[in-house]
Amino acid sequence: MKKFLLIVCGSFVGVWLALTFFVITTVIGSFAIIGMSASGSTPKVTKHSILHINLSGDIAERSGSTGMDFISLLNGNTASSPALNVMVKAIEEANDNDNIDGIYLECDGLSASPATLMALRKALTAFKGNGKFIYAYGHAGYSQDDYYIASVADSIFLNPVGSVDVHGLSAVNRYPKRLLDKVGVEMQVVRVGTFKSAVEPYMVEEMSDANRLQQEVYMGNIWKSMADSIAASRNIPIDTFNSLVNGVVACMTPDSLIMSKLVDRLVYRDEMESLLKKLTEVDDDDDLNLVDAATLAPNVDAAKTGDKIAVLYAVGEIDPGKSLMSQGDAIVSDDIIEQVKDLAKDDDVKGLVLRVNSPGGSAFGSEQIWKALEDFKKTGKPYAVSMGDYAASGGYYISSGAQRIFAEPTTITGSIGIFGMIPCLQDLLEKQLDLRHFVVKTNENADMGVISQRLTPVQRAALQHMVEEGYDLFTKRCADGRKMTQDSIKLIAEGRVWDAVSARNIGLVDEFGGIDDAVKWVAKQAKLKADSYEVQNYPGAEDKWQKMFKNYMVMQYEQQLQGEMGFLYEYHKQLTRMLNRDHILCIMEIPTIQ
Repeated sequence: MKKFLLIVCGSFVGVWLALTFFVITTVIGSFAIIGMSASGSTPKVTKHSILHINLSGDIAERSGSTGMDFISLLNGNTASSPALNVMVKAIEEANDNDNIDGIYLECDGLSASPATLMALRKALTAFKGNGKFIYAYGHAGYSQDDYYIASVADSIFLNPVGSVDVHGLSAVNRYPKRLLDKVGVEMQVVRVGTFKSAVEPYMVEEMSDANRLQQEVYMGNIWKSMADSIAASRNIPIDTFNSLVNGVVACMTPDSLIMSKLVDRLVYRDEMESLLKKLTEVDDDDDLNLVDAATLAPNVDAAKTGDKIAVLYAVGEIDPGKSLMSQGDAIVSDDIIEQVKDLAKDDDVKGLVLRVNSPGGSAFGSEQIWKALEDFKKTGKPYAVSMGDYAASGGYYISSGAQRIFAEPTTITGSIGIFGMIPCLQDLLEKQLDLRHFVVKTNENADMGVISQRLTPVQRAALQHMVEEGYDLFTKRCADGRKMTQDSIKLIAEGRVWDAVSARNIGLVDEFGGIDDAVKWVAKQAKLKADSYEVQNYPGAEDKWQKMFKNYMVMQYEQQLQGEMGFLYEYHKQLTRMLNRDHILCIMEIPTIQ
């Protein structure tokens, strides 16, 4: 344990030492980047151009929501998957642009959640049938996420020694209770909801039947949607496709992949380029005119004038612990409330779409956001929710009052439940570190919540009552928003997680669709004609240099800590998140789905 504490402290020192290096290299790197920009040429959309979409790494919800990788920039590598809203907009533009002959999907290890993949796949499906081609190529091979997108293509090409990895879905659930017991950390939990599994790993050593059931159901439905789409696009009977998946596709030979109709043709990269040149009437000695998504959709976040439909992004955990080392997207309730108030007062904003991609978080923060959205509705402006990968627990709380809820069939939602958790480090401090403590207090419960000692039965009962009151309020908000009885909501709540197909059947979701569908619905309610309004994204994208700085600092901290801790790093990260959160939460713990 002492070594563990020294590792953590040493990691913080390393981060601040890295700051000096960052300041120096930023100056050098800035000039290098400017030089690269000046010397490079931006592709222009001329006759026989191809929209080139590089599918690699993660896909952000919107442009500007992820920072630039400083080290990659210094190495001259600026390629990465565009944000979802940029890719969807670029595909729409490519459909209408006569200079774009088709789309080239270069698949290189994409990793994204099913709802994000489905939204991109739907945009590509809408592109088909206009006389333009969609070709996909896997150089090293296709990941499952790559292949799900690529399967919509007219033809799928693979390197002669490449592979296809399609294996279905599995969820990895980490249960750290034994580890916490060994180091003397006890997580004191109160909860409401049989299926509220976010705290289960801290209560028991093994997965409960209820948690296993809900994961089997929602993953089964999500995989059915994905598998049906792939099988239909490849003209393979669904039973045959699932048999192939069960037979370990990743180990199949390239020739077998062709015989199974999973791949159309084996070509090397230079042969793929020659094929595209022939298709677009480009001479062998000339270069292909590959246009990236950002070139076709450069201004998705630019300020608009006149009548607008506002799309407000609520992405990440609600009110997480705030520190230099926090990473990823987050929903800060105070910030989003101010944004909603501004949109309510803006006469040019005729309606609102709240884009929710959140597993939830603080119960208090969720209630405050819900209240701000209810106030927005009083303006008479229409308001809809578009759910992304997750809109669960607190993510559903803030969605529940919408006049219309849209989701992808593979969205994960529900998880209507609440819990409280206060860590107790008494055994760690007294037995492991030999640190004694003594409490002096004026009232019986003045020391409630002190992490150096356990809750008393009275204190635990009070906390349980508080959680039950919070659950009652949560279910009431959902019942009022969905125009259902509270008893009906409680029957489908209990913290249970649902896929959107099931959620629609039980009344938690209104309609399948993405952001565009929600925008069109809001515009119709606002009596706006199709060409009479603009879509404006909120909040404004974070400054790219500030984002890059933060990401660099986080990267240095995480890499050093991960190197020191090895396999314990994931458990450390999980515990740190729990310690930094509010004690009363409505959140779904997201399993690692692969």
